[in-house]
Amino acid sequence: MKLAKRIGTIKPSPTLAITAKAKALRAAGQDVIGFGAGEPDFDTPRHIKDAAIKAIEEGFTKYTAAAGTDELKDAIIRKLERDNHLSYGRSEIVVSCGAKHTLYNIAQVLFDEGDEVIILSPYWVSYPAFVLLAGATPVIVETAEKDGFKLTPDALRNAVTERTKAIILNSPSNPTGASYTADELTALADVIVDKDIIAISDDIYEKIIYDDFEFSNIANAGDAIKARTIVVNGVSKSYAMTGWRIGYGAGPEEIMSQVSKIQSQNTSNPTSIAQRAAEAALSGPQECVGVMVEEFAARRDVIVKALRDIPGITCMNPTGAFYVFPDISSFFGARVEGRTISGSEDFAEFLLDKAKVAVVPGSAFGDDRYMRLSYATSMEAIEKGTARIKDALTLLS
Repeated sequence: MKLAKRIGTIKPSPTLAITAKAKALRAAGQDVIGFGAGEPDFDTPRHIKDAAIKAIEEGFTKYTAAAGTDELKDAIIRKLERDNHLSYGRSEIVVSCGAKHTLYNIAQVLFDEGDEVIILSPYWVSYPAFVLLAGATPVIVETAEKDGFKLTPDALRNAVTERTKAIILNSPSNPTGASYTADELTALADVIVDKDIIAISDDIYEKIIYDDFEFSNIANAGDAIKARTIVVNGVSKSYAMTGWRIGYGAGPEEIMSQVSKIQSQNTSNPTSIAQRAAEAALSGPQECVGVMVEEFAARRDVIVKALRDIPGITCMNPTGAFYVFPDISSFFGARVEGRTISGSEDFAEFLLDKAKVAVVPGSAFGDDRYMRLSYATSMEAIEKGTARIKDALTLLS
């Protein structure tokens, strides 16, 4: 059977694949420690679950408007005003089945064949796929660890061509944890406005930040950049609601009305019950977020120190999200049992085989010199897993 050409341009999500493999090995009785999953290991807060239960009991189980309920849109509007000092109307908001769905819809609305979209490497694994599925071309711009894995205005200016349609920004970043300051975003905004391109700002890790870092969105840099920015966010990471699948986008009505139109044809509305839960998450008590972030900060400190204590590994201290992205390239060329470690995929396979530790190879994120570990897992797993990695590396010669 002949399939559509577009499906051949993308690969399955490697992070989901690694997580599934680790689960399968555990199910087979093997003691595998997984650092692959990009989701909080906390339970969804009680008041959010209660809102969903109440929605079910009240019969709120039917279709809603395709772009989300007015009540949830209003909660999002209040959240953006309260937390981000950004003002939007209902017609500028679309609620989707997770932030990933939001990003996919935006790509389908904005990008055509011949368009170029700037993506910063290291990148979240799905960004290039969204662009390719829209028929456009991802233009990968590398960032360096010495620069904190952040884009400079000069590098952005040099990357823009007459075919550039947009840039995707992710702060805090998956996989590096890099986060942009307000001044850094303002400098990038000047280039974006000057070059007349669109900024897609993925803020899904907005609330998971450390060391008194102050989150800022590029749309805060003035009216000119706000008019060409689409803010993407959701409840998955901040409120431990990954399975509830609620994300949202906020941006110019001329764009968001078309996002709503395409969503009306591909999924219709997000789940009604999950929308009520998301409304409670955004409008209810926020102390639950602080509790999670405090624990993530403690885990970050432990995993960064443990990795830095392993000879041959260097690791940047992330300012946000719940990932570390250590450089393991010093082990390339090493051998074990007749097998050579030639890149991050070999390295990840070696760790799974010899240490029973699952990590995601850096090649999945656009930089083969690294690997990603999620510390959205228990402190016990972090300590045990990093110890196993250290022991396994002594087998290499």
